[in-house]
Amino acid sequence: MVVITEAPAPARAVPPPVPRRSKRVSRPNALYLLPAVLFFGLFAAFPLVLVVYLSFTDWSGVGTPGFIGAENWIRLFRQDALWEITSVTLLLTALFWATQTPLSILLGVWAAGKQRNRAVLSALFFLPLLLSTAAIALLFNRLFDPYVGIGRGLEPFRNILGTASGAITAIVIVVGWQFIPFHTLLYQAAARNIPNVLYDAATVDGAGRWHAFWYITLPQLKNTIITSSTISIVGSLTYFETIFLMTNGGPGTATRTLPLEMYFRSFRAYEFGYASTIASVLVIVATAVSLIIVRFSGFGKMDSTLEGL
Repeated sequence: MVVITEAPAPARAVPPPVPRRSKRVSRPNALYLLPAVLFFGLFAAFPLVLVVYLSFTDWSGVGTPGFIGAENWIRLFRQDALWEITSVTLLLTALFWATQTPLSILLGVWAAGKQRNRAVLSALFFLPLLLSTAAIALLFNRLFDPYVGIGRGLEPFRNILGTASGAITAIVIVVGWQFIPFHTLLYQAAARNIPNVLYDAATVDGAGRWHAFWYITLPQLKNTIITSSTISIVGSLTYFETIFLMTNGGPGTATRTLPLEMYFRSFRAYEFGYASTIASVLVIVATAVSLIIVRFSGFGKMDSTLEGL
């Protein structure tokens, strides 16, 4: 008689216990952060604290600053010309964003394609990124000259820098020509990361090029649009070089912005304390705008636009 017995089941291997990660940052990792922290503290935090301190002083740039309390702040908000200067700053910021954003999106999507001669044309288009702001401003200032530039032969450009609307238009054109290539690079990189399967599915469903752009490309570029808009708006609030070199705030005060007013108060009137007050206001406004964009755009959640793929 043969007795059949079941073989015992093999014992399961018990995985080794996973070591718990300590919440404390190890000393080597903390040392890696030290150069960045020192750089930020030396070139960002310390100058910012110094500017805020100087805003409560009366200082001509020489000697020891004298503490005067909130007099500079009271004077700033009582200055009648402040609201006109602020409105010019906000107007130029809005125009910069409204012109640069749509053109950068269209050019970025085009540059991400496979058109003939696309690489050569893109390289030529990105040349303004290699030029200095001063060189670009002086070049266009000469170009808009009514005696030797295009204004000599074209009536609409004859005195473009001599009128308020013309000067603002010229500044928007020059700044856009310089910075649209930068934002185009952002949109080009983002457009190349959009999966082709989305466009293939849209083609199968009978969607045309416009519908694919509106319902696929733009939603996939949401986070890039927010990033580009933040850079454009905050940068426009503190923009200085082109306006200073092309119009010097003129004609009259038509193009005088807050950064330009800060320069005039500091290096021409030698009111460094009052100029520091304007600089502090610019920092507060730029930080507030950045936080508002992040808060109400949902960009802080960093939701993926590729879910389901």
